[in-house]
Amino acid sequence: MDRTNDHPILTFEKGRQVAFTFEGRELTGYEGETIAAALHAAGVRFLHESAKKHRPRGLFCAIGNCSSCLMKVNGIPNIRVCVEPLREGIVVERQIGNEKARVDAAVERKLSDPREVIEAEVLVVGGGPAGMCASIEAARAGARVILLERSAKLGGQLVKQTHKFFGSEKQDAGTRGIYIADKIQAEIEALEGIQVWTQSIAAGLYRDGIVMVDRNGTIEGIRAKAVIIATGAFEKNLVFPNNDLPGIYGAGAVQTLMNMEGVVPAKSVLMVGAGNIGLIVSYQLMQAGVDVAAVIEAAPNIGGYLVHANKLRRAGVPIMTRHTIKCAYGQGKVEGAIIHELDEHFQPIPGTEQDVKCDAICMAVGLAPLPELFFQAGCDMKFVPELGGYVPVIDSERHTSVRNVYAAGDSGGVEEASSAMLTGKLAGISAARDLGYDQDYEAKFRDYAQQLESLRPEGGKIRNGLRKTKEGEPVQYEK
Repeated sequence: MDRTNDHPILTFEKGRQVAFTFEGRELTGYEGETIAAALHAAGVRFLHESAKKHRPRGLFCAIGNCSSCLMKVNGIPNIRVCVEPLREGIVVERQIGNEKARVDAAVERKLSDPREVIEAEVLVVGGGPAGMCASIEAARAGARVILLERSAKLGGQLVKQTHKFFGSEKQDAGTRGIYIADKIQAEIEALEGIQVWTQSIAAGLYRDGIVMVDRNGTIEGIRAKAVIIATGAFEKNLVFPNNDLPGIYGAGAVQTLMNMEGVVPAKSVLMVGAGNIGLIVSYQLMQAGVDVAAVIEAAPNIGGYLVHANKLRRAGVPIMTRHTIKCAYGQGKVEGAIIHELDEHFQPIPGTEQDVKCDAICMAVGLAPLPELFFQAGCDMKFVPELGGYVPVIDSERHTSVRNVYAAGDSGGVEEASSAMLTGKLAGISAARDLGYDQDYEAKFRDYAQQLESLRPEGGKIRNGLRKTKEGEPVQYEK
């Protein structure tokens, strides 16, 4: 693999160069980048081995959700190297399946030591666009906020978005996502009421109201008066032979490598999915010097904006509707894919197979909300396909059925980033109001709710999905 040295939009500030060991080989990377990025830059795609069939696995989500990048780091197993920063002198090894960590006596004593539970007013889980906006609104109203983010920096998907946003001036129309992230980050830094905990994972939300947090290897318990869940969503994959080969990525992982780490993920990519994400990431791949062999889409029509599709067509990239992937192939990594045409019933048409040579396949086939914390909290949940999967039942103020738990962003239903930010703002002002901080609540609620409505097409799938969750009706709390 290569690093991106000449990008039309981005510059990549690297830390000092450091040496580390992988499987007995001495490699180099840059301090602060993820271990996975350093390995990819060195040409290593095979990161993990499945437990039963011993199949090679590679990076897929790059945001710490899946298990494809679990590796041993300094002898400690089950480290997600897609979010683990590179450090001087570390030793990285592949592992098979999930391995059991050895706990020495010192660690056992540390785990058994009683720790005081941290009391908080508002706890926001997730430092993406929704969580950041929720934190800002709650803090501006006067509440004290702890903001958790599992990676080393805030911003979520915004820090990968080099395209300009649509919408109105209030939604930063015409501004690239990376600059919107910088703007929101500056707002957080200017507020005294927000504590930011990076590299902090919410491991569980319990019925007694305590959230257990793994804060860079130390377990903390937080009891908050209000918990805003803004954990976002994860990439979906399709079922086909060899869909687990190294070199098959979710679209977000490709953006992470290209736009955050400055690592070129492949030489030639097959994009599966012609929604906005698939089209935008295809163009971003081309900006990084990657050949896009084709974009295929199972539906009869392109799902994304035509402005994005036309950029690709002008560059000579074929966009093939009514096509899907039949299988991937390669020895230990992707070397190509067989695609075929579909009929009006989405069934394969015999004899239409084509062999697409590529060294990566990018899956842009939708997102699913991350619902675990809602389930753990005991929230009423519904499976709503239009919103991506299981989502909590919420009202227009972002309350769930558990009185002090709120939903923000894609965790409450997958939408665009602009909508995620507005749902975060609504959750933030609602949580603050419920704690007694009601300054300008009514005016802000009307403004944010109206903006959100303007972003949701009439009769579209988002509105249909939200009707199934009874959004807008008061939530009936348990007695």
